[in-house]
Amino acid sequence: MEVQEQGTKSRVVKVNSMESWDFHVNQATLQGCPIVAHFTAVWCIPSVAMNPFMEELASMYQDMCFLTIDVDEVKEVASKYEVKAMPTFLLLKAGVPVDKIVGANPDEIKKRLQSLAPSNPTDIP
Repeated sequence: MEVQEQGTKSRVVKVNSMESWDFHVNQATLQGCPIVAHFTAVWCIPSVAMNPFMEELASMYQDMCFLTIDVDEVKEVASKYEVKAMPTFLLLKAGVPVDKIVGANPDEIKKRLQSLAPSNPTDIP
C-alpha cells in the first residue's frame, strides 16, 4: 500500500487510545469545533472505503475536527459510545454526541454535517 505524503498532511487524526480520544475531544471542545468520529476496522471493506471520503470532508470543513478510531485497537471508546457496526459516524458538539450514522452513506453524512458545521464547506480545487 502506497502512502501519499507529498506535502499534504492528513486532517483526519487517528485515535490510538482512550487518552488520545479524551485529549482530542477536549481540544475540539475548547476551540468550539464539532467532531466527526469515524469508527472503523481494517477488516471492514465499507469502513476502509470511507477513508478517502473522510479526507475529502476534512478538507471541506476546516472548522471541524475529524477523528478515526479503529474499534479493535481502541475498544474502550467504541464501547463507551455503543458502536456495534462499522462504519459508524458519531457527530459531537461541545464533546456531547448529537448524531450517529451507521453505514457507509456519504450523502447522508454530508447532509447531517451541514447542519452541524459552524460555517459553509470550502470547495475543493
